[in-house]
Amino acid sequence: MTQTEATTRSSAPQSTAQTDHAQAVCLDSISKTYGTFAALRHVSATFTSGTCTVILGENGAGKSTLLRIIAGLITPTRGTVTVFSESPHDQRRRIAYMSHAAMLYDELTAMENLNYFASLHRDGGCACVGSPEMALRAVGLDPNLSRPVGQYSQGMRQRTSLARVLQTDPELLLLDEPFSNLDAASARHMVELLSDFRTWPVARGGSRTILLTTHQSALAEPLADTILTMRSGQIQSSEPGTEAAR
Repeated sequence: MTQTEATTRSSAPQSTAQTDHAQAVCLDSISKTYGTFAALRHVSATFTSGTCTVILGENGAGKSTLLRIIAGLITPTRGTVTVFSESPHDQRRRIAYMSHAAMLYDELTAMENLNYFASLHRDGGCACVGSPEMALRAVGLDPNLSRPVGQYSQGMRQRTSLARVLQTDPELLLLDEPFSNLDAASARHMVELLSDFRTWPVARGGSRTILLTTHQSALAEPLADTILTMRSGQIQSSEPGTEAAR
């Protein structure tokens, strides 16, 4: 284990509201290679339930690959990842992943989009799907708006995408560059929404955990219990964030 890995493990955020300090995510020497290119190299870290970790880094640092592995969308070349002590595939009902792309059908309204994605979860046997209407209201959108999302502003599209993942009542929320292409006002609103989301009760118990990647550190730092910096597929540093100091 490298010095950086040991530091990352020992400085994983601890939530004052959490009594058992359970690990939401544990990464043990994760590597991901594509041919001769190493997207991740021997990444080890733990993320405590009930905390928010902001992962900083420029494009190509490995942030998106890391989130996709935690979400169970891709498998590591080497190493192991556990989510709530099991494989990501076994805990999918407790995870929500929002990519930097909106992943919405432009010709549908926001409600139609959320209802469609809710039906996919139900067909998959997930009992965690909440109310699409409530999810849209929670992010400040009118569920009765009849315009298709293709006519929405970028900020409205991002909020619709966030509502899409929040309606599954996730305990682990993975956000990949959620501030991309947002103006300053929309980005601040997104931060406020995420800060509020952390206080929502979890239907099945437990607490909310957020992992958020960005290269816009000033936007995300107010949310952070811990700030990780990645470079060239490795974690370079781990520092306490603004939220941890409160």
